[in-house]
Amino acid sequence: MKTIGQYLRDARKEKGLSVKELSDITKIRESFLRALEGERWQALPEFSVVSGFTKSVAGALELDRGQMVAVLRRDYPPKKTSVLPKPEMRKEFRVGPQLVFFLGVGTVVVGIIIYLATQYLSFIRPPSLIVDMPTESQVVFENQLTVLGTTDPSSTVIVNAQPALVEEDGDFSTTIVINKDTTVVEVVATSRAGKETRVTRTIKPEL
Repeated sequence: MKTIGQYLRDARKEKGLSVKELSDITKIRESFLRALEGERWQALPEFSVVSGFTKSVAGALELDRGQMVAVLRRDYPPKKTSVLPKPEMRKEFRVGPQLVFFLGVGTVVVGIIIYLATQYLSFIRPPSLIVDMPTESQVVFENQLTVLGTTDPSSTVIVNAQPALVEEDGDFSTTIVINKDTTVVEVVATSRAGKETRVTRTIKPEL
């Protein structure tokens, strides 16, 4: 995994630029550029200034500024405090029965909320509807046409005003009678909440 210094150094060399030339372009001191490529953070100003240096250098080297700043954040060492914090006694963490009780109750409540939300969304949304047969512009040679598809198991399906049988897995099928003037097959799936989804297929009877 490349560090920020390696990214900038490799890109500068690929451009055929010296540190001095890059300094002339970016107006950043050579010493700072060398420290940035060498990741000598103690020789550089505070992070906000180094971030500005990185953006300028990335722009001059045609690198993605956002990506280079992200790499800098990853590589930049955490700020050390000069004053040692007051030592604290380590407290032993124990899981008591009261905590277990509240965690259990919380888990159950969250589960119930998620279940009710899922059921509500399922109730109010229109049902899914896939019509496998007939296909669009299908040529029909007989006066009976089988209609097949899939919908939500709890939905009802009507095909050209004729009900279709919906199986437990949501598959449905029915056979309708057509004549030479029947050019459209309309499938309507209706949810328990009355929401409808319609799919229309154009057919070409050649009876």
